[in-house]
Amino acid sequence: MKLKLVLTAAAIACLGMSAAIAANEPQVVRQEMMKKVGGAMGAIGAIAKGEKPFDAEVVKASLTTMSEVAKAFPDQFPAGSEVGLDTEASPKIWENMDDFKAKAHALSAAADAQLAAMPADQAGVGALMKAVGSTCGDCHQSYRLKK
Repeated sequence: MKLKLVLTAAAIACLGMSAAIAANEPQVVRQEMMKKVGGAMGAIGAIAKGEKPFDAEVVKASLTTMSEVAKAFPDQFPAGSEVGLDTEASPKIWENMDDFKAKAHALSAAADAQLAAMPADQAGVGALMKAVGSTCGDCHQSYRLKK
């Protein structure tokens, strides 16, 4: 009986360690960062579509998230992280890292510019969405694998 308990505890510990190790992998970090950007775009999109009322704090927080993630994102692509863990990163990233970094910078710059201009209403959020969203789409077209 004790042997079963010890073996079960060891198996659970190993599974927990595997999950913790995977959480630090660049592919997982990248995916989490993109989820943050997606959530931020979703919050802004809901305002732009009129599904949610205009809320300057939500817009500000969303743009701040996008800017911060875009600044750190290129650092999550070390050599050897091209495959694995369901990555959607195209090998083209490593072939043209300077352009990839420029596209990430474009998102950060667009978010920062929109923060500086801070829209005052739903229509302004719609324009913001186009400005920031085009930088996302540009990078995804070039560097995201279609699954």
